[in-house]
Amino acid sequence: MSMNRVDLNLLVYLDALLRERNVTQAANQLNLSQPAMSNGLRRLRELFDDPLLVRTSDGMTPTERALELEPLVREVLSKIDQAVQPKRDFEPDKAERVFRIMASDYAEATLFPSVLGKLRELGPGLTLDIMTPSDVSFLDVERGKVDLVINRFDSMPQSFHQRPLWNDSFTCVLSPNNPVLEDWTLESYLEANHVWVSKTGMGVGVGVDPSDVQRLGWVDGALNKLGKKRQIRVFTRHYQAAMTLAEQNDLIVTLPTKAAQLKKDNPRVVLREPPLAIPPLELKMAWSPLLQHNPANRWLRGLITETAQELDAA
Repeated sequence: MSMNRVDLNLLVYLDALLRERNVTQAANQLNLSQPAMSNGLRRLRELFDDPLLVRTSDGMTPTERALELEPLVREVLSKIDQAVQPKRDFEPDKAERVFRIMASDYAEATLFPSVLGKLRELGPGLTLDIMTPSDVSFLDVERGKVDLVINRFDSMPQSFHQRPLWNDSFTCVLSPNNPVLEDWTLESYLEANHVWVSKTGMGVGVGVDPSDVQRLGWVDGALNKLGKKRQIRVFTRHYQAAMTLAEQNDLIVTLPTKAAQLKKDNPRVVLREPPLAIPPLELKMAWSPLLQHNPANRWLRGLITETAQELDAA
């Protein structure tokens, strides 16, 4: 294939088609008419001598050739994007824009107050739109509809860029009137009632199966290695709700230490070190390869990384 036959716009069309798996949605993403996108798909099929996308019962399904091309096309477009980005740095003090960030309420409560303080000082025209994990899918991130995501992730698409922000230990939060404090041991911990709290990754959650220890997370995984199991009476995906429930006299909440520390001055709860070793959790920041070289996003990622390092060292 001669390079003079390749229209770079066609690669943009192909990238959108492979992301959306739908001609109409791909056209909308690129602000094109559906006939224009259909014509682009026809030209792509001629260029690569392959149907690329085939209509099946599951919608438009990529061919084997299309799946081979997908990472190559994105790499080419990423390098072109890097080459044409303006040389000047992002100027936050002059910018007017919204940054859309998906974050768990754990990250929102522990990290973002400091991030927002810096934004107010450095970029008074900048606005944060903080979305919950249930608001966002991996596909939204891949398409660049969200600037970045911050959470704990069990898995993540290989194409995403990612950066660890900190590791956090675990702390127990409970009422000072909870009788378990009279004998704070693993045995009494297991006999007590517990609140489970977690929201890993992103997307709409499903009900928890209390018997599926592998999916219950750090605390229950650590107990399982000891051949033990705790009595979970409440399942929640919200750290703030869990810490409020800890004020009841018969419940224990075991959660990341940076979140627990937010309640250290609350007289209705006390903080205790768990009576077992729990591996630390890792908070990560991830973003689309489409935004890797964007000056505004690079600036924001640097600000968040710097803030997280400062909080972790405090």
